[in-house]
Amino acid sequence: MNNAIFQLREPQSEPVNEYLPGSPENRAMMAELSRMENEQIDIPLIIGGKEIRTGKTGKVVSPHNHQKVLATYHIAGETEVKLAIEAAMKAKEIWGNMSWVERISIFMKAAELMSKKYRYIINAATMLGQGKNLYQAEIDAACESIDYLRFNCHFVSKLYDDQPKSDTSALNRIEFRPLEGFVFAISPFNFTAIALNLSVSPALMGNTIVWKPATTALLSNYYLMQIYKEAGLPDGVINFVPGPGSVVGNTVLASKDLGGIHFTGGTDTFNHLWQETARRLNDYISYPKLVGETGGKDFIVVHRSADPQEVAVAIVRGAFEYQGQKCSAASRSYISESLWPEVKSRIQSILSEVKVGDVKDLDNFMNAVIDKPSFDNIVKYIEYAKNAPDAEIIAGGTADDSVGYFVQPTVIVTTDPHFKTIEEEIFGPVMTIYVYKDSEWESMLKTVNETSPYALTGSVFARDRQTIVDVCRTLRYAAGNFYYNDKPSGAMVGLQPFGGARKSGTNDKAGGELNLIRWTSPRTIKETFIPATDFKYPYMK
Repeated sequence: MNNAIFQLREPQSEPVNEYLPGSPENRAMMAELSRMENEQIDIPLIIGGKEIRTGKTGKVVSPHNHQKVLATYHIAGETEVKLAIEAAMKAKEIWGNMSWVERISIFMKAAELMSKKYRYIINAATMLGQGKNLYQAEIDAACESIDYLRFNCHFVSKLYDDQPKSDTSALNRIEFRPLEGFVFAISPFNFTAIALNLSVSPALMGNTIVWKPATTALLSNYYLMQIYKEAGLPDGVINFVPGPGSVVGNTVLASKDLGGIHFTGGTDTFNHLWQETARRLNDYISYPKLVGETGGKDFIVVHRSADPQEVAVAIVRGAFEYQGQKCSAASRSYISESLWPEVKSRIQSILSEVKVGDVKDLDNFMNAVIDKPSFDNIVKYIEYAKNAPDAEIIAGGTADDSVGYFVQPTVIVTTDPHFKTIEEEIFGPVMTIYVYKDSEWESMLKTVNETSPYALTGSVFARDRQTIVDVCRTLRYAAGNFYYNDKPSGAMVGLQPFGGARKSGTNDKAGGELNLIRWTSPRTIKETFIPATDFKYPYMK
């Protein structure tokens, strides 16, 4: 057995392919899109390494063409969820006792498979199934996923290297045990990389997983399972259980062996999970650890000293990349009155060039929103703004779901700093702007801080350093990820660990060491070399 003390060096971020016209990667990507779009696959449950087909099925369709069926998937019931729990608990003893070096080797291989062999497959699945353009798929499904795998392996190495001091009388050490039970991973549709991280980061620490993927991300998530298997992940470590949240969640929460929940999704759902877990505390072997990232109402604050072009680009990219379906997407902006006319003109000019359509047309900056319920919800907010006396739509405002769920990038300007669309999470391509008087700068910052129950991301644009420092201090708790002169999205693994507080989640910082610590139950071990032989203190003798 290799007894070397092993440390994994810090990796470099995965390079982003540019896919320039005529390049080999562009041709390969377009070929994979064509191949995948013209086949229909069958997606089973994967429990204990075995494919299970329940016969109760649903369809995976493309958001940009909702008549195009990409896959048929099988739906888990209570019986299958219980099987997944049993498989996770059975695999736990071997997996939890496996050398951490062996565990990270599997996921480092998975990263290399994604970088080389599966890059176009995982990108195409994310584009066709989740409605991302090529650039957004590349930075998410390929690069961020690979970075999660490589950086988390490095963080494991650092974490296990952190040991307490010892002296000549005793040897002290900490064992980073996995949780006593399984981890329930619940992933969203909007990031393939988040789906990967929610299931993989607890597994790296020796835990076994019951994973409920979003039904609107099943195509890419199924391919993730294929990559794990090819990388050598033992059966039962991650169990893939698509199904309705009520069935999967209720069955999992009823298990005494629930050790933790790793969640990204809606605030109401996370609140329900927390409440139900608390209600059942007496039933569990251990207190389950809950780690969640939920909603956001992310802001851009613009000082009168800011550069208008930089602000306009940040608003367009921050609000409308991936149709505003990022937890970190900018959805409210506060712009000084003196700067507003020029910023407005530049936003309208940029949006006049933005194209919306099929993901296979690489000229389209935006594509379709994820599904019909999302489309209807976004349109409801736009119609509300159209009929409001204290709001004006200065760009977009139209939508069409006849072929795909297309919503034009919409900019609303309101005279009410508490207007409905500036306060409520929409999760779509809608930006609401409040133009404040330059003299109201300080009171406006207070409004920004108090407007939303969320605290995920935010940014400030200003040239003056003291202004930036003051804003950062005033909005200290308004965002878990805060940006100077940049859009409030695009956090990179290992560079800007991601998460927010208040109603945005537990702020356990995915993409950093803090998240991994949550999936451990540390044990301190002290060995005394010469034990005491007399109960008396020295002054008693």
